[in-house]
Amino acid sequence: MADLQCLPPNEQPRVSDHMDQIRDMIQKIINNDCAYTVDGDVYFSVDNFPNYGRLSGRKLEDNRAGERIAVDSRKRNPADFALWKAAKQGEISWASPWGPGRPGWHIECSAMSATYLTETFDIHGGGMDLTFPHHENEIAQSCAACPTSNISYWMHNGFVTANDEKMSKSIGNFFTIREVTKLYHPLALRHFLLGTHYRSPVNYSIAQIEISSKAIFYIYQTLEDCGGAISQFQEKIKTSGKKYSTTDDAQECIKNLRSHFEEKMCDDLHTPTILNAALQVALGSMNNILKMLKKRLQKPQKLSNIESLIGLEKEVRDVLDVLGLLSSSTYTAVLTQLKEKALKRAGLTEENILQRIEERALARKKSDFELADQIRSDLTPKGIALLDFGNDTIWQPCVPVKPAKALDQQIL
Repeated sequence: MADLQCLPPNEQPRVSDHMDQIRDMIQKIINNDCAYTVDGDVYFSVDNFPNYGRLSGRKLEDNRAGERIAVDSRKRNPADFALWKAAKQGEISWASPWGPGRPGWHIECSAMSATYLTETFDIHGGGMDLTFPHHENEIAQSCAACPTSNISYWMHNGFVTANDEKMSKSIGNFFTIREVTKLYHPLALRHFLLGTHYRSPVNYSIAQIEISSKAIFYIYQTLEDCGGAISQFQEKIKTSGKKYSTTDDAQECIKNLRSHFEEKMCDDLHTPTILNAALQVALGSMNNILKMLKKRLQKPQKLSNIESLIGLEKEVRDVLDVLGLLSSSTYTAVLTQLKEKALKRAGLTEENILQRIEERALARKKSDFELADQIRSDLTPKGIALLDFGNDTIWQPCVPVKPAKALDQQIL
């Protein structure tokens, strides 16, 4: 999880260490007449909690009992759920006022969240399949134990599918984060996940993760080029003794990125729009300035562009930092890592690529442009792009593109 830039939790509680809190909460629910005991079991009484169903919108009469498990005739209402289960032979158990047993499925979450976050906190998350009954039951038992209990926002994430099919071990399309990050940079995986709104289904496909990998490379290449330009001219700004302002276009771009970012994050964390709109505009603006700096400009204009780069870089970094896309490694290190992953996916080495570049340079020198184009075309389907800058050629990862002939055959 650290590779994915996920912050570690402050607490990682274990249920077995919180039996006192669980028993105390169950007793409060009983005292408030929202639970009853039967033969060592303790059940929550949904009939005594009028707001049951407020999260999911389900009504008690809509719950069809007995569909998944047999109805327990000892319950007052088939929808009543267990807070404490009496011990069965061979099962682990703990002592309680109602006899030896273990907690029900839902009570542990209420007890531990109240212990560490108090009865009132901001955000509770989980998969969309937990809305009912798990989270519905959490609300009921928490409020029954403490009437002032409240959670401001319930956030339920969509399921992960693979190539539009439900991910499942049984059909062989199940994979782990570790398996993905063997071939793709963790930042590419994070970018891919942020590219879908958290409440929507996430469809994992090689094509999509390739696009995210290319996007991360573009971001960090822009930041790397920007850093190089700034370091080259920053000393001149200091020694000039003058203060140069950012250009009007850059100021507008910075303002738009900031306001767009805040607006979309406040709109239920709408990260896909952030990645594909204002952030791209800011990166494009940075690259346009970098191109301008290669031209012959007057010193004030050049240094004003550098100030613009400094402002844009800071704003872009701030956005990436909040999104968890800003690595603690240097820009150069991230770009190197991305290239290493691309080579691994292509089944090639750096030496293989450099050899092909040399062969292509020789072909171009001999005006054998057909061979030169063929060498480039052979590498593109493997996710390797050759870019010419005058007489020099560099390589970088790209989204694999099938040759035109292969596409024609696929269509036919």
